[in-house]
Amino acid sequence: MEHTRTQKPPLSATAPVRLTGFAHGGGCACKIPPGELEDAVRGLTGQSGAGVLVGLDDGDDAAAVLVREDLAVLSTADFFTPVVDDAYDWGRIAAANALSDVYAMGGRPVMAINLVGWPRDELPMELLTEVLRGGLAVASEAGCPVIGGHSIDDPEPKYGMAVTGVADPDRLLRNDAAAPGLPLTLTKPIGVGLLNNRHKTTGEVFPEAVATMTRLNRDAAEAALAAGARAATDVTGFGLLGHLHKMCRASGVGAVLDRRAVPLVEGAAQALRDGYVSGGTRRNLDWVRPHLQAATGVAEDDLLLLADAQTSGGLLVVGEVPGYPVIGHTVAGSGITVR
Repeated sequence: MEHTRTQKPPLSATAPVRLTGFAHGGGCACKIPPGELEDAVRGLTGQSGAGVLVGLDDGDDAAAVLVREDLAVLSTADFFTPVVDDAYDWGRIAAANALSDVYAMGGRPVMAINLVGWPRDELPMELLTEVLRGGLAVASEAGCPVIGGHSIDDPEPKYGMAVTGVADPDRLLRNDAAAPGLPLTLTKPIGVGLLNNRHKTTGEVFPEAVATMTRLNRDAAEAALAAGARAATDVTGFGLLGHLHKMCRASGVGAVLDRRAVPLVEGAAQALRDGYVSGGTRRNLDWVRPHLQAATGVAEDDLLLLADAQTSGGLLVVGEVPGYPVIGHTVAGSGITVR
């Protein structure tokens, strides 16, 4: 006897749709935990060749390959499940997040392709059009053409981009180039993970979080390069503590973080008090905790906030970048002290 799958009619494009309700997690908080991911890729090869400037070794933001003495090509990909219910905004956020990896390397994006998973039996294609339109809007702002892509029928909606960029090989921002005794600068406030989790749970909308997540890191990257920075990373799913730990470990330095100097998105502190902490954030803190020393007066909630899983966060730059807050400094040794 032949069995056929019963298909549900797509939801009306005009009916209110909670996109976040179709996802088990939201945005970069649904990343595979950092410790598990590192175990999975440990020992993998395939990056041989003198032209590889940045490969798998330190988990940097993008791969970099030297194609000419004065030209490096950057390559990266990033996609995730809905982080907000508005399809257009989700597309904008996902595009800004994917482009961020190129900016975090000190590069300029030159081309992108869309990556799509879509539950075609559950959600109308008109919503997908809105997602793609949002992605295109942010890519256009970045001066980066979007040329095609790849899509699959997927029970959970996903969207992002694979991005190709270029950079001066002598001016790359790397996560293994930090030196001790330098300021740490953060170019966007943190806390959007808490607000995204609250949005997924309650439907409340937080315009400042959306504005932060859709803002390109282009200007921050240009300012970092102009200030002579050599080391940077962007703060996404592993949280501020997780990405700082990765950079310190890769560079062989330690860091001191002043929790009161770290800027917060409006509403994040209240969301923390109300308990909207994602599982991804708790896993981030568990991963970093063995390398963490908290000064007297630093509470568990302070650490959870610093480990908050960001989506399309800012750049964490080793060096002072005019116009952006200094949140700590690097030191000789290892580990992170939070005071």
